[in-house]
Amino acid sequence: MNRTGFLKQAGRRLLAAAGMGAAILSAVAAVNTAHALPQMNLPGINAAILSSGQAGPTPAWLAFCKQMPDECTFDPSEAAVIALDQETWRLLGDVNERVNATILPVTDQDHWGVADRWDYPDDGLGDCEDIQILKRRMLIQAGLPRRALRMTVVIDELGAGHAVLMARTDRGDYILDNKRATVLSWQETGYRYVKREGSDGKSWVWLGNQAAPLVTATK
Repeated sequence: MNRTGFLKQAGRRLLAAAGMGAAILSAVAAVNTAHALPQMNLPGINAAILSSGQAGPTPAWLAFCKQMPDECTFDPSEAAVIALDQETWRLLGDVNERVNATILPVTDQDHWGVADRWDYPDDGLGDCEDIQILKRRMLIQAGLPRRALRMTVVIDELGAGHAVLMARTDRGDYILDNKRATVLSWQETGYRYVKREGSDGKSWVWLGNQAAPLVTATK
């Protein structure tokens, strides 16, 4: 069996063992209704990241939008930021942790035989952007506005391109990342922020290569 076949077989086993679809969404619903859970401290209020003009999206994102146009729709009536309360903060953390634990990270080259492809990790395998778009779909299904959940391109601690999901909230911009189980403010990630989907249209926006201070590996 070649490497791609082995990875896909491993992903299917992982997916089946985790019962990802119904099980994770049921867990998300439980987060929304589990009033008996202990209270979680909300993060402090942090400054939102500043954008600096329009940016061109990646070709793989354009191909993804052509294949799944509903995933790239823009609804100006939606809230541009999330009102962050304890229930929503718990939801963000739960979805981030559960998806990270369920999807086996692989490169697009190993998975699909191409350099860059955006798609849902329905076979249990995916790279950084695939994992983040799954998180976004789950958060939207849980009731959060798509407009406030923005795919974002960064330069990671190794100097490589990386995709994260930015949740824009009234307490600042928070990052869901397949490299960390913890949801962090953008300032805590140690990344350099290049561009993200815009909140006021389909175009992406430049983030000016803004740097965040590096955090320890334990976070």
